[in-house]
Amino acid sequence: MRTARAVPVVVFGFVTLLLFNGLQTTSLILVPFSRPAFRRINRWCAETWWGWCVVASKRVLGTRLVVTGEDLPVAENALLVANHQQMPDILALMILARPRKRLGDLKFFVKYALKWVPGLGWGLQFLGCPFLRRDWSSDRDLIRRTFEAIVGEKIPVWLVSFVEGTRSTPEKIRASAEWAAGRGIEPFRHVLTPRSKGFVATVAGLRDHLDAVYDITIGYEDGIPTLWQYILGCVKRIHVHTERFPMTSLPTSDEALRDWLFNRFRAKDELLDQFYATGSFPEGDSGFDTPT
Repeated sequence: MRTARAVPVVVFGFVTLLLFNGLQTTSLILVPFSRPAFRRINRWCAETWWGWCVVASKRVLGTRLVVTGEDLPVAENALLVANHQQMPDILALMILARPRKRLGDLKFFVKYALKWVPGLGWGLQFLGCPFLRRDWSSDRDLIRRTFEAIVGEKIPVWLVSFVEGTRSTPEKIRASAEWAAGRGIEPFRHVLTPRSKGFVATVAGLRDHLDAVYDITIGYEDGIPTLWQYILGCVKRIHVHTERFPMTSLPTSDEALRDWLFNRFRAKDELLDQFYATGSFPEGDSGFDTPT
């Protein structure tokens, strides 16, 4: 029964995504005349299609987002630093973004290999997401140009950065812990050692454009689900803990920013330790369970 319900959802999602790709391609004719109009059309495409994903999550799949920590302002420009485990993490961030008027303004650092994937890759290109090769020498100029466009054109944004560099798995966590131990660093138990170069460059490049950094910690009650398990409706609750740090509170030097990020991931690791022991993040359900 779950499969019978999930298959039409997947087919509808993929077909409509390709149709939106067609509309996005047509919007290119606006670029020489009005880049703001081009961005508005593509923002509408993202907000509409991702909005359908959010509504389907709640009304078809029965997924509820339980949010604890600090409430997040509406329509604020922010950098989101989150732990990354599986694709449902991204759905959780979409559900979080919608009532805060930032669903269509989500941008992601994306693997270069996805750039030409129909639907997903094509759509993210039109949204101006940077596609990275994970080689700082080749990615640095692309990141700089992306930030210059965001600042110069005053583009509203929730920029999502999975600073672990990849999805965490038990095998990758063990390898990361061994790497840290070999360098005299206390190993993490639930996250990977964060990669700081991209984070430092993002804060430096967007400091005057962003209002805050959001530290987002995502937890699942019954193990980390795959995207297919999520689509089947196996995930009834996703827990998200939010902490907001105004940009003015962040340090300015590169070394201090690296330490800040490392300390946040140390705190994130402790949060997940508590979550897996108790089934919830501190403060319980804060009362702003995110609606659709």
